Amino acid sequence: MMAGVLYGKEDVRVERIDIPKLAPDEVLVKVKVALTCGTDLKVWRQGFHARMITPPAVFGHELAGTVESVGDEVDNFRVGQRVVASNSAPCGECHFCHKDLENLCDKLLFNNGAYAEYIKIPGAIVRKNLLEIPKHLSFHDAALVEPLACALRGLEESNVHRRDHLVVLGLGPIGLMFIRLAKLRGARVLALGRRKSQLDQALAMGADDVLNVTETNDVVKAVRSMTPGNSGVDVAIEAVGKPETWEWATGMVRKGGTVNFFGGCPSGSKVQLDTVLLHYSELTLKATFHHTPYYIRRALDCIASGDLGASNLITAEAPLSELPAVLRHLQNRNGDLKTAILP
Repeated sequence: MMAGVLYGKEDVRVERIDIPKLAPDEVLVKVKVALTCGTDLKVWRQGFHARMITPPAVFGHELAGTVESVGDEVDNFRVGQRVVASNSAPCGECHFCHKDLENLCDKLLFNNGAYAEYIKIPGAIVRKNLLEIPKHLSFHDAALVEPLACALRGLEESNVHRRDHLVVLGLGPIGLMFIRLAKLRGARVLALGRRKSQLDQALAMGADDVLNVTETNDVVKAVRSMTPGNSGVDVAIEAVGKPETWEWATGMVRKGGTVNFFGGCPSGSKVQLDTVLLHYSELTLKATFHHTPYYIRRALDCIASGDLGASNLITAEAPLSELPAVLRHLQNRNGDLKTAILP
């Protein structure tokens, strides 16, 4: 089969490799669509991910497809079935799994290999995070399940209520998902970005107001001025992953507000926070990482109900052979969101 293999920093090669062999509890999926992702772009730039992938390895983790074959012990999936697979599964037995924090599982199993004609789904994912796609959904829609599950969990962890004022910093696919989900909760949403194309996309997803951060000398003050009484927002979602925007987000919330540091900063990053502000304003600072089986199912339900779909986030398609060029193109931050790779 043909597959996109990560060899190192900005080095992905589309080449012929063997179709994976199955263990008795595994499933082989024929990939119909694999989506590009900000995490994949980050991994491509640095050449590895300490927890998720060590090169050389087949790349990619957002996919939907059909069951090609099943192991002898698999009795709940059949050949030809349309499925979407998560990129991980918890062990179900460790301290964190018992506390319903499966995203922090000590033995969290990650799976890569979506940029290929076929992908092997490990037994743990087959049992916990492989789902049938509803008949009315396209493969493109279903492939959004994994990132949407992360955003759903992030929003719920942020304790967003109806009529809350919420700001989203960062308008990539995840930031746009937060906008749509917050609007479904009845929040008033302010979106922050750097380019007109981003701001237009934010408005299309339901943002009530937008702010181009390049057009003000004091972003925090500008955001607060757009809230009643200059008091700040109830919730700030940081979806950029830079120390500067982490600090901005902390300054934007009102007393009793919540900041969700959803965007992960580079290893070794440091931030400076005003301890007086944190203490006397009783701010809640959170960081949301990854998803759980519960939110994978919630995400599929959300897509199936029509709340969000491929038309909102997938802006291009390309064959697998063009994967290296697609990653170079996305690196330029040209306004494209997700590209559907079609093996």
